[in-house]
Parts: sequence; structure tokens; C-alpha cells
Amino acid sequence: MNLRELQYLVALADHRNFRRAAEACSVAQPTLSTQIRKLEEELGVALFERDRRRVMMTPAGGDAVARARRILAEMEGMKEAARRLSRPEEGVARLGVFPTIGPYLLPEVMPKVRARFPRLQLLLTEEKSDGLIARLREGRLDAAILALPVHEAGLHGEELFEEPFLLAVPSSHPLAARESLRVEELSRQTLMLLEDGHCLRDQALEVCHLAGAAEGSEFRATSLETLRQMVLAGLGVTLMPALAVKGMAAHSDRLHLLRFENGRPSRRIGLFWRKTSALGPLLEELADVLRDLSPALLDPRNELAPAT
Repeated sequence: MNLRELQYLVALADHRNFRRAAEACSVAQPTLSTQIRKLEEELGVALFERDRRRVMMTPAGGDAVARARRILAEMEGMKEAARRLSRPEEGVARLGVFPTIGPYLLPEVMPKVRARFPRLQLLLTEEKSDGLIARLREGRLDAAILALPVHEAGLHGEELFEEPFLLAVPSSHPLAARESLRVEELSRQTLMLLEDGHCLRDQALEVCHLAGAAEGSEFRATSLETLRQMVLAGLGVTLMPALAVKGMAAHSDRLHLLRFENGRPSRRIGLFWRKTSALGPLLEELADVLRDLSPALLDPRNELAPAT
């Protein structure tokens, strides 16, 4: 028994016709017929019922075809794994990203990623940080963009950049007349935050704790975009990561952004993958591309500057 015979077996099961199966395998029909008969003799059972008009699988044939499909799939998987390890930039990489950065970072970096790795198929998954770490641990992701720190012994991380926070307030708010504030001034504010499970919530709570600020108890948002809309509606204030600020100048009549004069509240972003991953060299290069952000994207002064 060899892999070629298994390929003939599956082709005949798919086409239920010796001529069409032979054409699909690019062999002569007598060759395919002979190999199928040799396989039946080796197994000691009939795999197909034949007459002049049709070919039907026997119960033994159905079982053999199912096993053959699994064997051939494993063979293709072995070839793909070997090819992927020898030329990883031409394979598939599964990248995870958490929701409060994905919509703002990916549009900026994906053109550069595609230019650097034109044959790499990057499959993206958006999920909260705990879910991404679990997927990495289980091998369902190759890498993930996460906020530091990440306490997971089996992962290697490369820091990409530090993203400042700004305070977003409605244009009717007393702070809207100012361009900046000190961190300790947050102690007089009640902030709207994300619901549990978002790493941005933990980062914002840390800033609130350091500044002595309080969280509004009546509302927790499910997304950063919801927080933005709540501020636009004049319903409260929140901390906004710098990347999410891009494009908000269009709402300057309803929303005002303040940078911090001291303390530089921020979050650090990194790319993480398993220490044992064979894609390590590729992911190192990917980290370099993701790290190459325009400084303007992380400098809130550009978005806060009045239009000319």
C-alpha cells in the first residue's frame, strides 16, 4: 500500500467513475483500475461494487476512504509544516489583537506588513487579552498584540511602543477651555470606564488609583467606541489612548481632548509569541514592522492643534 493508491481510492470515491477518477489523477484508466484492485487484494475486501453504469462504495470501502482522507490530509499537513518552516514569510500566521487597539492600530500597520511580507497570509483574531493568551498557550494563535505586562512564563515578548492617554471631555465641560491638566486633577473627576475583562479598564483604573479619581458606578461600556460616543453625547469623561484619538478632530465642536502635563499616563504595547515557536525569526521581523509607527500617531499634540 502506498500514498498513490490512497489518492486513487479517494478520487474514485469522489467521482464514482473510473474514467473521471483517472483523469483527475492524470493517469490512464487501466492504471487506476489495476491499483484499486491491488489495494482490494491487499486488504482482502471489496472496496467498490462495480457495474457498467455506476460505482458504489461498500461498507469496507467507506471506512477505507475515510482513513485514506485522514492519511492524505496528514501528509499535506506535513508538507505545509515543512514549507512553512523553510519559508515562513510565504505561509500563514495567526495574529491576535485586543479590541481597544485593533481598530486603530491595524489600519496604520497592515499596509507596511503587506509590503514587507507580500506572500504572508495574516489571519487576524480580535479578542480580549485573557482569551488571546489562552489561544497562544493552546497553539491556536501564533502571536498576539497585548498590553504589558504579560505574566506568562511560556511567552516571549517584544515591546513595540508606548501609547499615551488623553482625557476626553464634552465641549461643555469646564476643562474644555484648557489644553492640558495635571494627573492629580483627575481626583476631582468621575470617569466612565470599560466593563470587566478589558485590559484598558485595568490600565485606566491604575491611573485613577494613582490620581485619586473615581469610576462612575452607573455605566460601564462594552467598547472604546461606546465610551467615545458617550463623551460626544455630553454624558461624562474618559481616558482615551492616543491611537484612538486619530480622526476625532472632526468632532471638536462636541468633544475636547486634554493631554497630561506630568506623569505621562500611558500603556505599553508588545508582540508576544510562544518561546518554542518555530516562527520566532519571522515574528521578530514582524515586531520591527509593527514598531515602525509614525511618531505623529502617538503625539496627541497633532490632533489637538487647531485647524488652520
